[in-house]
Amino acid sequence: MDKKHCVKLSVQPSRALVDEKFIVLVQNAPPGFQMTIHSLHHSEDGHSWEAFGHYTADATGTVNVSQDHSVGGTYSGVEPMGLLWSLRPVPGSKSWLRFRKMNVETPMEVAISVYQGHQTVFVDQVQLASVVAERWYMAPGVRRIPVTESDLTATLFLPPGPGPFPGVLDLWGGAGQLVEYRSALLASHGFASLALDYLTPKITLKTGKMVKDDYFETAYKFLQQHPKVSGCRIAMMGLSYSTSITLKMAIYSEVMKLSCAVCTSGSHVQPVNGSVEDIFKMFHSNSEKARFTEEKQAIYRDLLLPIPTDPGMKLDVSLTIPCPLLLIVGEDDQNWAAPEFAQDIKEMMEQAGNSHLLTLLSYPNTGHLIEPPYLPHARASRFKSVVVVLWGGDTVAHSRAQEDAWRKTLAFLRENLYSRKNSIAPVREI
Repeated sequence: MDKKHCVKLSVQPSRALVDEKFIVLVQNAPPGFQMTIHSLHHSEDGHSWEAFGHYTADATGTVNVSQDHSVGGTYSGVEPMGLLWSLRPVPGSKSWLRFRKMNVETPMEVAISVYQGHQTVFVDQVQLASVVAERWYMAPGVRRIPVTESDLTATLFLPPGPGPFPGVLDLWGGAGQLVEYRSALLASHGFASLALDYLTPKITLKTGKMVKDDYFETAYKFLQQHPKVSGCRIAMMGLSYSTSITLKMAIYSEVMKLSCAVCTSGSHVQPVNGSVEDIFKMFHSNSEKARFTEEKQAIYRDLLLPIPTDPGMKLDVSLTIPCPLLLIVGEDDQNWAAPEFAQDIKEMMEQAGNSHLLTLLSYPNTGHLIEPPYLPHARASRFKSVVVVLWGGDTVAHSRAQEDAWRKTLAFLRENLYSRKNSIAPVREI
């Protein structure tokens, strides 16, 4: 390429929240010039992820990823965020990886580059232009506060400003650990969010015993009594296994008075009077129902089927759910029978006359791991280092679902936690 056509590349905004769209623009290329726009991210666990699209410059020598078609690569068509949601491990990487950002105090750095021609291999290729985009979970002014009091293992994220803010008790699934990135993002949108480790907290590691229901009530009271939190406006969020706990505490706890609850890819099938440990024992007792693909990927969706008719083995959401409930399910969930569970919950609430409290989002061709938007889709990944689990989902449909579900989750939380009188604008700029 001659000096007359020195390709210019820009990404705007170059610093943004992970759920914000960006505009990738290539200018000053020769008209009709074929190019590959490539993204590369080096994750904290030492793995590299890439995505790319094949484009042709228009008569002005321009490609706008938000408007122009990719004719090949890891995505095709007009996909403004394809350079993120179609990220995949680079060739030669370990199998069955899942992308997760564990240190939320640093950005996800993505190198966006332009190459001549429609490339698929990028080793030793010459970049025509390159910029680095920063994707943040924590907006400026968000505070991260480790919590160890009352034997809790948790992290509190507070939005900028004086508060008080509505609170969210944020729980993840059966892998354990303290997972912070969703809470950090919630705080960036104006919610005081407490990320809670309940399967591998320090108290469990110390005693060898799993936590009881009062552990979650202690976490709720911590939020409720915090001076920066509006104690009468608290929600609870669960994904996968933790939806069982979220529903149970919303329905039966005399301590927790939730304003709303969000359950993603979850279940209401469990021993009603059982503990966290009892729920796990029920899963293990049904382990013979697990199936495996030819690639030895575990399919666990049958473990809790058929849905029991014994009222002692599923939560009674019909008469006792005290607050608005948002259920989010993927119709290709291969880990849990979340669509069937959601339909059963819907029918129970309709029969009881309280279906007005239920919002159900059901997404075709979408798997189990419905996360904040633009994060790479893992159809299958290694779980607890011992088994490869098939989560399900088609990459394009799943990515669309993540974007839609996150937008509607934030709207649901705002509607039920922020009164019109006290509402504030979410934090968007970085």
